[in-house]
Amino acid sequence: MKILFLLFSLCLSQPILARSYVIFSMTQDLSMGTENEVIRKNYYINMGSAAGIKKDSVVDVFRIISVQNPYDSKKRVNYRVKIGELKVLHSSDEGAIATVKEYEKEDAPIFDIQQFMIGDHVAINVD
Repeated sequence: MKILFLLFSLCLSQPILARSYVIFSMTQDLSMGTENEVIRKNYYINMGSAAGIKKDSVVDVFRIISVQNPYDSKKRVNYRVKIGELKVLHSSDEGAIATVKEYEKEDAPIFDIQQFMIGDHVAINVD
């Protein structure tokens, strides 16, 4: 009986793992080659109404940048840097469709790719 209780309590005491929310797909308008053309983009994220996201919610987008430090045994340093914000256009239980929200970039670091990419992390904006 004690062993059964011990096994049961071990199962209940397992830490709850945080789910990683990311941009998993993207669509955009086709370019018509006209001057001053604005190409709209939709980003698909795996965070939906089950996580508290609804229409007009704003989510922060982060990129994980990994840099090797040659002076410290070639140890890798990972940085989680905010690169922008998305505004939710549509939300379902497990996913949402969002578009770029204007974001002040003058204090942001320089990235190899300035636009959002598949695999960028997203988190609920609590401001």
